Amino acid sequence: MNWMILIIAGLFEVAFAACLGKAKETTGTEANYWYIGFLVCLSISMILLVKATRELPIGTAYAVWTGIGAVGTVLLGILIFKEPTTFWRLFFISTLIASVVGLKIVSN
Repeated sequence: MNWMILIIAGLFEVAFAACLGKAKETTGTEANYWYIGFLVCLSISMILLVKATRELPIGTAYAVWTGIGAVGTVLLGILIFKEPTTFWRLFFISTLIASVVGLKIVSN
């Protein structure tokens, strides 16, 4: 169950990064709504991370949480924000995914 909580926390990390990206693209009231979304997603992500680390090792949990956030944010950047897709970006994202999965496998 704690791994599921950690994965959801990582997805909320991706969401708060997406809110920052959308806020950068807008102005005025719309930007403020995106910043509010950022704060809500950030809060949920942190609360879930704290909950997951009550049972999971902090080093592993934090690495998996940031890995989910990093991979998800790069993929969002490519798919939504039209960031470049290069061989090396995809290669290093793949190695990051392999590292996160490896941490999950070797953790108790």
